[in-house]
Amino acid sequence: MTVPSEDAETASGRAATAGQPRIGALVRARRRQMHMTLQALSDAAGVSVGYLSQIERDLAMPSLGTLAQIAQGLNAELNHFILAPAIDTGLSRASERMVFSVGGSPVSYERIGADFAGNQLSSFVITIPAGHRSEVFSHEGEELVYVLAGEILFGLDDDETTLTPGDGLHFRGIQPHYWWNKTDRPVRLIWTGTLPLFRSRTSLPNETGMPQAVPKPATTTKTKPHRK
Repeated sequence: MTVPSEDAETASGRAATAGQPRIGALVRARRRQMHMTLQALSDAAGVSVGYLSQIERDLAMPSLGTLAQIAQGLNAELNHFILAPAIDTGLSRASERMVFSVGGSPVSYERIGADFAGNQLSSFVITIPAGHRSEVFSHEGEELVYVLAGEILFGLDDDETTLTPGDGLHFRGIQPHYWWNKTDRPVRLIWTGTLPLFRSRTSLPNETGMPQAVPKPATTTKTKPHRK
């Protein structure tokens, strides 16, 4: 049986209490505005129909990367669904970075990648609370994870490995992957990837240097909830 992430209902409730629109309501409203079925959005975003349904009903809280895939499938910017800081300079001061989350999720993000024409990378410092387990991801591009503090279990394809401070993992995004903080302490890590997150859909240059649309995420394996 598919189960939502353990903190989905709590996070959704916090978002509503804070007066922020729920992620599920925003996704559903945009999908209906685009006259798309759940299946059409699933095909466009590379996210399973079942998981999309859970997100729209606030039974699951997507990660930042999964929400970016959904935004692409809905021809919308990620900022349509969440408020996150823009970074106009390549210099990122620890004391000045704004911390944000997706819909009140306990997983927090700090942007360290800048917004400039033609940038190819997205990068964040991510804090993952004790006990938190992600959905299974699969998408375009590649990723690099580097652990700063704590210990986290990382699943890649059919293998699982434990990463500790100083450990890094570089892989193709199309490989099914997930993470799970099985400890009683938070984990801090640096995530860097080529998956377009806050970059404009028309800001990526092609070989001629002219802007082009962001490609749709690969759909060979669709993002889905983790199964117990």
